[in-house]
Amino acid sequence: MKCPFCGFENDKVVDSRESKEADSIRRRRECLKCHKRFTTYERIDEIPYMVVKKDGRRERFDRQKILTGLMHACEKRPVPIGKLEQIVNESEAFVIESPERERKTSELGELIMNRLRRYDKVAYVRFASVYLDFKDVQEFMAELKDLLKAKEAPEPKGKTAAKS
Repeated sequence: MKCPFCGFENDKVVDSRESKEADSIRRRRECLKCHKRFTTYERIDEIPYMVVKKDGRRERFDRQKILTGLMHACEKRPVPIGKLEQIVNESEAFVIESPERERKTSELGELIMNRLRRYDKVAYVRFASVYLDFKDVQEFMAELKDLLKAKEAPEPKGKTAAKS
């Protein structure tokens, strides 16, 4: 915390008290350079993280909604719940890291599909079929062909695939 008097960046907390409403903490600080005291308030960051839908609507980021979608895609598949939780955590981190506190659902969906593709191709296709909203069988077949091409592509010599 920068001292408002001299700009020095180091201080010590002399006293901490919770506000009457219990929504913030008041801290008395003393600058280690000029020894003047000043007050700061600490609050919970209440601005929500948002996702921007295809039609431009914004809604709150919802971890549970992503986990539910992944669980449906992975139903009766050998994908451990820990892997799904990892995908949800990575998705949340992706949204949190955004400077605007929001991400497009298209970006988020791509991240989720890329992670799911590593773990289980069938679950990936299930998730993609809902997420990509295929208009007809041709679009669905094109995605399957891309998946098969990626599977058949020879691995570069001297490199081994990283297992997650």
